Amino acid sequence: MRTEDAAALVPAAFTEFVGRWSAEEGNVGGPSGAQWAADLPRLLAGVLDDWELTPTGPGRTGYSALVLPVERADGRAALKLAWPHLEARDEPLALRHWDGKAAVQLIAADPSRSVLLLEALDSSRDLTTVDIDTACAVIGGLLAQLHVDAPPGLRSVPEYVERVLTRMDALAGALPRRMTDRATGLLRDLTASGAKPRLLHTDLHFENVLASRSGTDRPPWLAIDPHAMAGHPGFEVQPLLRNRRDELGTGSAMRRGARRRLAICCEAAGIDEDEALGWTYLHTMMQAIWGAEGGDQGEVSFNIALLKALDD
Repeated sequence: MRTEDAAALVPAAFTEFVGRWSAEEGNVGGPSGAQWAADLPRLLAGVLDDWELTPTGPGRTGYSALVLPVERADGRAALKLAWPHLEARDEPLALRHWDGKAAVQLIAADPSRSVLLLEALDSSRDLTTVDIDTACAVIGGLLAQLHVDAPPGLRSVPEYVERVLTRMDALAGALPRRMTDRATGLLRDLTASGAKPRLLHTDLHFENVLASRSGTDRPPWLAIDPHAMAGHPGFEVQPLLRNRRDELGTGSAMRRGARRRLAICCEAAGIDEDEALGWTYLHTMMQAIWGAEGGDQGEVSFNIALLKALDD
């Protein structure tokens, strides 16, 4: 395929969005978002030729990846090209480890180009299309299968959380002191057990679960787009609380809704609810820190309200 033909497959809005990311934010020694986006048409054309793929429709985009439906000699597939960054680095490792169990099947990978070839799923159906209780139960059931022994080389959740929490002191006044103090104590208590780390998805929200295609023998729902890490399964629940947030309400309704989502997911996943509550508090504090650092007061306010809802 010619580079100019491949360029027509890349949405301009995606190119503009990815262009905001600096090389330092990628944290893997790769190009900036702008550099990668500028080279994306040439990269896409080369991969389509190398892997003998034919585009069959418009692509879908996330924060940092383009996913294109393609046809190959033995059927349909999905081609994913991601800006090289730390969260995407271990996706092929996790997908190989799961080997299609509860997650999208990895067909081929070229980590040097941050390119994956995946089984084709039904991109029109995710868990935003079902009621919230069912969606939380589905995700819990997937997590029960995904939480296998972590392979070596993954980032550590406790170390990751600790690095983020060390930035709380620089945000004095933006975050309530009693909440930052509680987060510090929780991290100390939760990491004292020395539990064996499990392979975590860490971003399994409602849009990161897609339906399998009709007519296949695959499970009805499959996880996609892991930000793989090693740690305690309780860290996984928080994405269920920060997505579909308009359904949580405020005040006492938020507390009931957040606790219900957590309870349903934990029961289905076999995760200790008290431990999940602690890890979810830490995960929410991280979201509040990032919001404060980015000057997003709406995000800070939401996460402080969620921290209150998670408080005993």
